[in-house]
Amino acid sequence: MEIPQPSPAPASSSTSDTLRALNERIQQASSFVDLIDQEMQKNIVGQKDMVQKLLVALLADGHIMLEGMPGLAKTLAIKTLSDIVDVGFSRVQFTPDLLPADLIGTMIYSPRNEEFTVKQGPIFSNFILADEINRAPAKVQSALLEAMQERQVTIGSTTYKLPEPFLVMATMNPIEQEGTYPLPEAQTDRFMLKVVLDYPRKEEERAIIRQNTSSTARTQVQKVIHPQDIVNARQLVREVYMDEKIEQYIVDIVYATRTPADYRLSDLSSLISFGGSPRASINMALGAKAYAFTKRRGYVIPEDVRAVCPDVLRHRIGLTYEAEAENISVNEIIDRVLNTVEVP
Repeated sequence: MEIPQPSPAPASSSTSDTLRALNERIQQASSFVDLIDQEMQKNIVGQKDMVQKLLVALLADGHIMLEGMPGLAKTLAIKTLSDIVDVGFSRVQFTPDLLPADLIGTMIYSPRNEEFTVKQGPIFSNFILADEINRAPAKVQSALLEAMQERQVTIGSTTYKLPEPFLVMATMNPIEQEGTYPLPEAQTDRFMLKVVLDYPRKEEERAIIRQNTSSTARTQVQKVIHPQDIVNARQLVREVYMDEKIEQYIVDIVYATRTPADYRLSDLSSLISFGGSPRASINMALGAKAYAFTKRRGYVIPEDVRAVCPDVLRHRIGLTYEAEAENISVNEIIDRVLNTVEVP
C-alpha cells in the first residue's frame, strides 16, 4: 500500500481551510492502520491496548517497554507486526552472561584473507525484541542504549547506521527479581512508553484456548504495508496539528509531577522523588500526535494526551520511601495529576 509523501508544513496552519485539508490528507494516509489492526487480530486475542501502543510507538519513532507475566503474547505481537510490515525481526534473550558483542556484533579475523571482517549482531534488524532486558549487565544495556538513541552501532572504529524503521520492544517480568540488573533512569527514559499488561478476560481466554488447540493451522497474516510507508507515515505524524493550548496542557501535566504544590497537589510532594524529564513532554506530544493519527484525525485533542500520558510517565516518576511504605503506586499519582490539571 502506498502512503503519500509528506509535504512541507503550510505557512499558516491555524486557518480552518488548512486544518480541513490537513485532516483529509491524514485520513487518507492513515487508512493502513485499520488494515494492520485487522491482521493483528488474526493472531492476537484481546490485548488491544498493547497493540494500540505498539502502533503509537512505531509511528512516533519511539521504543516501547512491556511489563507483564509470561504468556501474554508480547513476543507474538511484535513478531506478527514485523510480518505485517514486512521488515526484519530479531529476538535477543537477555541473560547475565550476555556480552555486548552478542548484541551488536564483533570483529572476526580471517586467516585466509589476513584481515578483520565485521560480523553484525542481531541488533541489525528493524524490529528488536529485547526479552527480559533487566537480566543483562550494564555493558550490554549501554550498548543497546546507543542503538536506541543514536540509531547507530560502533564496532571497532567504524560506526554503522541501523535500518529504518527501527523499533526496540523490551520486556520485563514483574515478579522475578533474582539475577536481574535494574535499569537506570537514564536508560528507561529512552523508552517512549512503558505499558503494563494484565491477564485476558475470561471470554478472551476461551478464544485463546480454541485458537491454540484447533486442528487448523494458525492464520497467516498478510503484508499490508511496506517499510518505507512507515517512514513516510512518521513524517506525516509530525504534521498532525497541535494547538498551543494542548502544548500548555502537556507542560502543565509534566510540571505537576515536578512541582506538585504549584498545582494544588501539595500532598504529593513527599511522595515524588523526581518528576518527568523533558523527554516526557516531547514523547507525550509525539505520542498524542501518533494516537490521533491512528484515530484517523489530523489534529490532537485532550483525550489523545490523556490516552498516552500514563504510559509516557509511568517509568519517569520516582517514588520516595514514604510512598513505597504507604503502598502508593505511580499509577495513582498519575491519576491524581490528570484529575487535577485543568483540561483545555
